[in-house]
Amino acid sequence: MNEPYSGILPIAPTVFHENGDLDLAGNRRVMDLMVDQGVDGICILANFSEQFLLTDEEREQVMRLSIEQVAGRVPVIVTTSHFSTRIAAQRARAAAEAGAKMLMMMPPYHGALLKADEQGMIEHFKMVADACGIPIILQDAPLSGVTMTVPFMVRLAREVPLVRYFKIEMPGTAAKLRALIEAGGDAVVGPFDGEEAITLMADLDAGATGTMTSAMIPDLIKPILAAHAAGDRKQAAALYARVLPIINYENRQCGLRAAKAVLREGGVIKSEAVRHPFAPLHPKTRDGLIELARELDPLALRWR
Repeated sequence: MNEPYSGILPIAPTVFHENGDLDLAGNRRVMDLMVDQGVDGICILANFSEQFLLTDEEREQVMRLSIEQVAGRVPVIVTTSHFSTRIAAQRARAAAEAGAKMLMMMPPYHGALLKADEQGMIEHFKMVADACGIPIILQDAPLSGVTMTVPFMVRLAREVPLVRYFKIEMPGTAAKLRALIEAGGDAVVGPFDGEEAITLMADLDAGATGTMTSAMIPDLIKPILAAHAAGDRKQAAALYARVLPIINYENRQCGLRAAKAVLREGGVIKSEAVRHPFAPLHPKTRDGLIELARELDPLALRWR
């Protein structure tokens, strides 16, 4: 798959053994599952991958084994966010050299108060782009606490042309996507929906050309994108209505633990462990998630 990238580019979970160590075999199985789910690309080391709980050495292991296991079947997107421009650039260069096709990055931030101004962000992304030479998807999410206006994002895209994809997951995503597409023109190559597709239909109507969900049910979300792109909004809406209960449950009740629970239930991975300070899902919450999943019969529950 070559640019422009579109469709469903889900976030891969990072798989751990029950003791918290990396499960390398489990991570390889997740790559194979996601390819079989029909995804258009796989994003690794993102927030939903628990990237903030990994050591630098573990990040390197996960990145290399993921790209090796996917073996070019779909593009791999590597998240390389860091407050330090130097470290972000080093991560970007390593990802590109390993075979990543795109990066995902949040703006530089650390905690609630350490943020760069607009000029600092432009310089940050320019240095990262110079280090890697591959496209970058800018993640506009509440976690960073950084306000990025539409005029700023358009300026960034024009001054740093490799920043040409945008994952918007702020309140009022559809309105921001619509404004970004209108103001950015050709500089905005890929406007993407986020937040587990909780606002997918509105975002597609606004012009989103793809979504970045979890690895839980991308095989059931991709047909929504296909129907919408074909102009069959009624069919897209019907398909979306079918999966919206589990999307809502994932987004509001489980977060990044949902995909692991479903993959564990289906035998894809041996453990759904998350690293402390995350806590496991409450058994009743997990039961509710699996009940919804079984009604939908996603590939993750019946994969080899």
